[in-house]
Parts: sequence; structure tokens; C-alpha cells
Amino acid sequence: MIKLELIRFCIVGVIAVSVQYGVYYLVQLLASHNVAYTIGYLVSFTINYILTTSFTFKASKNFNNGIGFTACHIINFLLQIGLLNFFIYIDMNKVIAPLPVFAICVPTNVLLVKWVMKKF
Repeated sequence: MIKLELIRFCIVGVIAVSVQYGVYYLVQLLASHNVAYTIGYLVSFTINYILTTSFTFKASKNFNNGIGFTACHIINFLLQIGLLNFFIYIDMNKVIAPLPVFAICVPTNVLLVKWVMKKF
């Protein structure tokens, strides 16, 4: 059962990261990287919560796990936006900069979200 849950978690993760990066890529053509990243994160967050509760963990959407999920993602967003700005500050191309951010932040978020969904 845990293997199937991990596979579903990975599928949702790939979808969420793809949506976030796709929105970021398109919006950064028109706005600052911070605005683009925030918009991408918010769109991805919404899709991620719906898929995480209904598909990955098959948990009910309720106030407690919604708050927990949001808290995890606030922490994750702050870490991501900080790292994004760091990588851009050290002259990484703003189109490529999200990639190492995802590599660092996704595993951290996996642990936080799994804990919240199991607890609430």
C-alpha cells in the first residue's frame, strides 16, 4: 500500500511542479520573477491540494488538513522564493533558476505534507 501511495505522490508532485514551472515561465515574460513565481506557486498549490487529498492520500478535504497543508506550503514557498532569489542573485538564468529550487524544496515538502495528511 505504501508503494502505491508513493507512486501517487510522485505523480501529483510531477503535475504540481510542471504546472508551477509552466505558469512561472509564461508569467516571467511579462512580470518580475518574484510575481511570476508567486502566481505559479498559488496555481500549483490549489491543484496540489485537490490532488493530494483526493488521489494521493484519499483523505477528506477538511479544515484541519487544509490548514496543515497551507502551513507546510507557506514554509515551502518561503524557502523556494528565497532560494530562487539567491540563484538569480548569483547570476543563474531566471528560466533555469527554479530547477535547483525544486530539487532542494520538493523533498522537504514531501515530508511535511505526508506528516500533515497522516496526522489530520
